[in-house]
Amino acid sequence: MKKFSVLLLLIATLATVHVASCAEIPYLSGRVNDYAQILSDNTRESLSIKLKEHEDRTTNQVVVLTLPSLEGESIEDFSNKVFNEWKLGQQDKDNGILIVVVPDERRMRIEVGYGLEGSIPDIIASRIIRNIMTPRFREGDFDGGISEGALAVINILEGQELPETAEGYETEESQSFSELSDFDSELPVVARILLGAFIFGIIGLFTIVGVVTPGMGWILYVFLIPFWATFPIIIVGTKGTLVLLIIYIIVYPVAKLYIRNTPKFKKARMDLRSKGKASIGGFTFSSGGSGSSWSSGSSSSGGFSGGGGSSGGGGASGSW
Repeated sequence: MKKFSVLLLLIATLATVHVASCAEIPYLSGRVNDYAQILSDNTRESLSIKLKEHEDRTTNQVVVLTLPSLEGESIEDFSNKVFNEWKLGQQDKDNGILIVVVPDERRMRIEVGYGLEGSIPDIIASRIIRNIMTPRFREGDFDGGISEGALAVINILEGQELPETAEGYETEESQSFSELSDFDSELPVVARILLGAFIFGIIGLFTIVGVVTPGMGWILYVFLIPFWATFPIIIVGTKGTLVLLIIYIIVYPVAKLYIRNTPKFKKARMDLRSKGKASIGGFTFSSGGSGSSWSSGSSSSGGFSGGGGSSGGGGASGSW
């Protein structure tokens, strides 16, 4: 019983320390709450007027908050707590937006109420942060970054288009991917890498098989075009996919024409005609009525292949 009491005391102490270490929710003093003191008086006044005018026109409440630090708390959790504590937006519309900037920790967030998630989805909020606010902040221009970010939110809510980048700015990401990608993905980098390995691993394997296969190679060439034209969009966007498709259309026949003149390929083609099977590049091919089939193996294995059976999905799986 004594040990249980000590454990409860320890848990309560840790909980108290965690709560104490979190940033306190500040007082809602207006539409612009500059507790980090990073905005000029003119910016605070002019931005407050514009936010009020937007609220009068639409009833949407857009509020700005700056704090020097969050005391170790995540900006997602903190922004959500502040939003709900301040009860931004109309009760029956949930049409509030909170823009949080933490200069000492170089973090920011646009928290969107339920009622405006259709107007400003995550991908749009991400673009505002990345393309409009971030370039200004990197130059120390908090007045410009916060004002332009808030005005971008207002413009979108009032039906205007979002510019790709702030005037005169191009983000590092857009510089890196401007020639290969024209899309925004919410997938984490690790997820995109793993998904890319899966997609390119499959279509890449069949591409290699098509290049080295004596019989059905040209059929695979045509068959794989739709896959190269669609699947990579998830990873590299439409422009990147177009580049990969052009590379595939050009390189595949060039590689195949080059390989067909090599001694190994010529020998495999002769074996396929005379013996009905051949091995090349670690794959074993056997001729059929209308083409070739293949199986993976070593060139010295004798070319094992199945007898044509099938499975209805029965069996069992386990783990340890």
